[in-house]
Amino acid sequence: MDEDLRSLLDRVRDESGGSLAYQRLVRAEDRDELAAVLTAREQPLWARELAAFRLGCAGDRRAFETLVLLLNHRDPERCVSASYALARLGDPRTPRAAAALATNTLRTAYAMHPVRLLTELRAPESVPALIATLSGLLAPDEPHWRVALACVEGLGRLGDARARPVLEAARDHPRLATAAATALGRLP
Repeated sequence: MDEDLRSLLDRVRDESGGSLAYQRLVRAEDRDELAAVLTAREQPLWARELAAFRLGCAGDRRAFETLVLLLNHRDPERCVSASYALARLGDPRTPRAAAALATNTLRTAYAMHPVRLLTELRAPESVPALIATLSGLLAPDEPHWRVALACVEGLGRLGDARARPVLEAARDHPRLATAAATALGRLP
């Protein structure tokens, strides 16, 4: 069993109290049954998350909206599982959604996982979104330096020369300097 799936199942089992509904969702083979959980009234968040994760990993695009909502959740564990499933979903809307979440200045505290997803997707939206996000995080007293670091590392992995100016600016920040120098070394 994949480690990410095991972690999700353990967490959701605890949230559900190991209920029959949890057991049914874990065993469900019918995608329509899983999709019904996403639209049914009064479903607990753990049930929606589990159904969306399973559908997303299976490439069923009915999970897209729920996974995007979870990617922007305040609980980092939910963001991780949503990012994992979105990367496997193969929905062409995913890069735009991740870019919108990463560049939303009102939600910067929750941008880590959208930034990492953009790096993994390597979509046309990835580099511009990471540049825009990092540009807004270069103030000396920026509290979201970990998101800035994820942008720097992602831009280094993507290796796009358009990132050179923002990475050079990031080199002046003590918490970003080493990663920025490494990223600059990967650019053409």
